[in-house]
Amino acid sequence: MLPLSIFIIARNEADRIAATIRAVRDLTDDLIVVDSGSTDGTQALAQSLGARVIHNAWPGYGPQKRFAEDQCRHVWLLNLDADEVVPQALADEIRALFARGEPARPAWRIGIAEVFPGEATPHPLAYTLTPVRLYRKDRGRYSPSPVHDRVDLDPGVAPGKLKAKIAHFSVRSLGDQLDKLNRYSDQQADDLEARGIVIPTWRVFVELPGNFLKAYFGRRHFARGTYGFLTAMNYAMSRHLRIAKHYERRRIAMHRNRVDRPDGTF
Repeated sequence: MLPLSIFIIARNEADRIAATIRAVRDLTDDLIVVDSGSTDGTQALAQSLGARVIHNAWPGYGPQKRFAEDQCRHVWLLNLDADEVVPQALADEIRALFARGEPARPAWRIGIAEVFPGEATPHPLAYTLTPVRLYRKDRGRYSPSPVHDRVDLDPGVAPGKLKAKIAHFSVRSLGDQLDKLNRYSDQQADDLEARGIVIPTWRVFVELPGNFLKAYFGRRHFARGTYGFLTAMNYAMSRHLRIAKHYERRRIAMHRNRVDRPDGTF
């Protein structure tokens, strides 16, 4: 076992989390699943596979991952989402980092490649993010933001990058994806309001087509043919909803301000 804690946040992931846990359970003696209220048996399944399951009501992405960090026994942490699977090549690469003691850098970026329904492994042209996922918790921690899912490293920390990639099985179905993105757009609108950010109204008219092009070409969804077109549309709709909800809230707030005039007139 490596001197490494692995943590996963989850809610209703019984159909996916087993593959996530099985791929890494031989790397660690401290595998934590922080569950925010599953009703599908996620907790019992994770426990049966050797995870230590802890309940924490959902506070947002960053706060939930910070809570999970605090439950970990080791200084070195690896974070995975419940729909991500570490292939053998990546597990071997992580083992090699610790083979001679302390890894050369205190943080490491890992590629996360999308895997769509009907695919067993990422497409060669799959869009890949490279966030920090393996790190020392005394040199970096997850941002407290409820919507921005990233590790904030201490000043001067330059992360390395591993070669192998995590397989990200993020799409159960087009409908489930759109439901998830719709819920996330609510949280994004909340975050904009909390931070006092105002997005110009003209963005309402360009957000959907602009983000379709971003996903279809920039994120290479075109490589998946018709299905890639459909997932690019879902992505664009989610970005449109973020702006639309932000605009709607501002409109309602302005109406309330008029109604609240002392004379009760508009």
